[in-house]
Amino acid sequence: MGPNIVFLIPILAISVGLVAVIGGTIVRPWLAHKERRMEMEAKMVAEKAAQYAAQTERLEQRVRVLERIITDRGVDLSDQIESLRDDSLN
Repeated sequence: MGPNIVFLIPILAISVGLVAVIGGTIVRPWLAHKERRMEMEAKMVAEKAAQYAAQTERLEQRVRVLERIITDRGVDLSDQIESLRDDSLN
């Protein structure tokens, strides 16, 4: 058992060193790339949300205008109907 441990220690040391080198050269840049990609996607989503909010605001304004047109004309239409009724009674 003694001679096997002597060989095992250098193998473990080399393995740990290789893992550290691989982690530093491959994993760290990959993680940085993923982080940059997520940031870009977050910006794109924020831009889309702003576009949708602006579109929703424009649509709401148009609905308000249409509601105002309908209600204003509704009063005028009601007055016209009443005046026609008054004319037909006379």
